[in-house]
Amino acid sequence: MGTFKKPAALLLPAVLLMTLLAGCQSDSAAPAATPSAEPTTEAVATAAPEATPGATEAAAAEPTPAASAGSPEAIKEGTIEKEGNVVLKELAFVYKDQTIALSDIVDDAKLESMLGKATAKKSHTYSLDDGKNMDTLIGRTENTYTFPGLEIKTIDSGDGKQFYIFNMKITDPKYTTVRNIKVGDSLDTLKKAYPEGKLTGDGAPEEEDDFRFAPSNYVDYMLFHVKGAKIESISISTLLD
Repeated sequence: MGTFKKPAALLLPAVLLMTLLAGCQSDSAAPAATPSAEPTTEAVATAAPEATPGATEAAAAEPTPAASAGSPEAIKEGTIEKEGNVVLKELAFVYKDQTIALSDIVDDAKLESMLGKATAKKSHTYSLDDGKNMDTLIGRTENTYTFPGLEIKTIDSGDGKQFYIFNMKITDPKYTTVRNIKVGDSLDTLKKAYPEGKLTGDGAPEEEDDFRFAPSNYVDYMLFHVKGAKIESISISTLLD
């Protein structure tokens, strides 16, 4: 019996030691989870600043419309829609919030709705013996409308049904260009509004001269007749084939 009691006495401390070691291991495992949780928080915190530059770039892209707002106001293309005609939007005049542009398709009713009833209208159909020597226009009809301080000429597109504006002459300040230039304005004011244009003559302000503005070609243009350093008339025209 004495032989069995001695090993039993030795096993008891061993069991207690193993229990203590297991407890220490479980305690040491718990703090180990904490560091693994902390990097997760740091990763989230790190991700947030990375998103910030993207937001900054997006914000930097937003001011583009605001920047364009500082540029000259976009010009209306004409009250009557035209197919893809962007150049002619400059060659127009404004009257009572209506914009009428070169090459607008018009008829009596449309012009009257925007400008009131014409004081006069005359028509001419080109022919071989009309003495005008416009062979390319033979068979086509030209209409001339007269309004107070304004004359508008239209010509049919070849089918005898649709008429488009090919010439407008303004002599009254109530009709302004899309850049707000009118009859009676000074030559200096005109030059500031149309820096792309130029005087066709010697440019002496005391004499008569024409100031020509052609936004893209020499077929469609605006001509300001200047006399005594002031605008006397404004012509908006396109050359007919």
